[in-house]
Amino acid sequence: MDAGRPAQEATLVSQVSAGSEPAEPPANPLRLAFASFLMLFVELALIRWVGANNVYVSGATNFVLLASFLGIGIGFLNARTGRDYVRWTPVALLLLVGFVIAFPVVAVSVSGPNPYHGVGNMHALPQPLSLAIVFVLVVGVMAGIGQAVARTFVRFRPLNAYRLDVLGSIAGIAVFSLLAFLNLPPGYWGAVAGVGLVVLLLPRPQLWQIAAAGGVIALLVVESLLPGQLWSPYNKLTIQYTQYGGQPAIGVSANNIPYQMAISLKAMSPTSTVQFYPYRHVTRASLGNVLIIGAGTGNDAAVALAEGARHVDAVDIDPLLFRVGNGHPDHPYQNSRVTVHVGDGRAFLEDTSQRYNLILFALPDSTAVLPGQSGIRLESFLLTEQAIAAAKSHLAAGGTFAMYNYYQPFLLDRYATTIEDVYHQTPCADIQPGGRGGGRVLAALTVHPGGQVANCSTYFSGPRLAPSTDDHPFPYLQTNSIPITFRWMLIGILLGSLVFVRLGGGRFKGMRFYIDLAFMGAAFLLLETKNIVQFALLFGTTWFVNSLVFAGVLLAVYAAVETARHVRLPRPAVLYGLLVASLVLAWFVPQESLLTLPVVARFFAGSALAFAPVFLANLVFAQRFSDVANSGTAFAVNLLGAMVGGALEYLSLITGYRFLLIVIGVLYGLAFLTRLTGLTGGRAPLPD
Repeated sequence: MDAGRPAQEATLVSQVSAGSEPAEPPANPLRLAFASFLMLFVELALIRWVGANNVYVSGATNFVLLASFLGIGIGFLNARTGRDYVRWTPVALLLLVGFVIAFPVVAVSVSGPNPYHGVGNMHALPQPLSLAIVFVLVVGVMAGIGQAVARTFVRFRPLNAYRLDVLGSIAGIAVFSLLAFLNLPPGYWGAVAGVGLVVLLLPRPQLWQIAAAGGVIALLVVESLLPGQLWSPYNKLTIQYTQYGGQPAIGVSANNIPYQMAISLKAMSPTSTVQFYPYRHVTRASLGNVLIIGAGTGNDAAVALAEGARHVDAVDIDPLLFRVGNGHPDHPYQNSRVTVHVGDGRAFLEDTSQRYNLILFALPDSTAVLPGQSGIRLESFLLTEQAIAAAKSHLAAGGTFAMYNYYQPFLLDRYATTIEDVYHQTPCADIQPGGRGGGRVLAALTVHPGGQVANCSTYFSGPRLAPSTDDHPFPYLQTNSIPITFRWMLIGILLGSLVFVRLGGGRFKGMRFYIDLAFMGAAFLLLETKNIVQFALLFGTTWFVNSLVFAGVLLAVYAAVETARHVRLPRPAVLYGLLVASLVLAWFVPQESLLTLPVVARFFAGSALAFAPVFLANLVFAQRFSDVANSGTAFAVNLLGAMVGGALEYLSLITGYRFLLIVIGVLYGLAFLTRLTGLTGGRAPLPD
């Protein structure tokens, strides 16, 4: 190692600093763990809350995550500078919360020139403007919290600091998951964030800072107390009691998007209500056991009971939709013939041993993406070719499968093609009067494995469109490409990030010695994404599975850090070789192959494949990080690299998720080569 490198690097780091160096907080482990807890908690809360109030954000995968990484990275670049972002953090959070509440984006229709509204009948802000303001404010919030973490972080030896950061992050996930489990609204999230910010400002928080934190809490409490509003782990549900067809009805919006309406059978017409369409092709006597996936507020169960079903298994992922459904005018969920199952539909199919005379995929469109680092929607793995095959395996002799929804024409073509490929039968296509047009069409696709569908007047005759698969679970993507709006968004984010880092973090020269850490950050973000997707397939796209994966990743990181602290690690080439070997193993064991295993065996096999690369990757990182000369800058570069990884995740829209293993391998290879060529270096000076 070049003995002159640390001094050279220290000179460059000093050039990054702006102004006089602030008084550093003491090396307090509790303060670092608490700041890290608050940082991850606020990040998760913003991902969840902003997307629930702004439809633009909910459709932009990783948007708040990328802004968070950028902000935290800028905060770490200013661990020892005179810039003070921490003091302004309560104000930045108040501005963000106030903006999102004052300028929401609400979908009022599925088409038309102005489908999005703001408050009342006002038009929503233009999408680029709305997203830009949200991005800048999130960066500001997370830069302040990131700097609070960084100021204490750099007071420890690098691995000790990283260890405390990970422990705090685990606590952040645990607390946020607990609030989700209890279905608590954002007022509680705001209380944690607001009080936490004041604690970070101790021992001398200013009155205006306390007032700003209190304003955040007050706004979120007021929002939480709005009538007819419920917060499930997945959606902000807005409930409206209304009339439909002269009968009582319950309207439900999810994350500012019209979602469902619980209506009475008296207001339904068998000729125009899609829930009745599959029953044209079955007899009442055959309906011994019916499975409804996407049961929601109860219309499908009410129709099944009315059509003579002797038992109904009703499955939905959102527990609060069942709670709303308890008020359905026909009370289907109070009927003894109905059994309610809260959970993921695909997971239910993989784990049940029941056989059904009729299986219905009943409008299973979640309208929402999973919060976190994944472009997977809640229902994505339910609408793949493999999922339709799983449903087929649970049909009783003579059973029937049907799916219905408001389809765009290409979706109708895709699902009909999927059914043909799985059942080797052309499905019956019941299309609402009015036929196919340029907009969405209400239709049901019904198939009978044994042959022709009874009483079918129209079989599907549209063009074939490749099914979505478990590796490429994007049914709503018409072609395997990155949509133009996403491309422009990513270009804007990455170019804007360079400006933010230069203006808010200083000169780039001080970061050049940590290029390998940037590659590691990008690779690890993709590795984490791959694990979220893998576990979503194996155990369901539920908030609980998502939280467990996050916690599991952090526990694997913590285990790697402890190993690096107490065990002499082999040289980097050996660790990189083991890491690549684990990625190769994951490539040759496709994740869908684990679905055939019993749940317990599936868990252990899936965990081994998922967390072995995570553990080895963090041994590589820990070995390198223990050797850095400036832990704040090094950690910042790693986070900024993770931003690039978040952008690279969009490649999965073209290639599928399995290909990300190759991208991960290439990125770790670049990290190794960068380190090997001597472009990085510098051993960390011991803290005081």
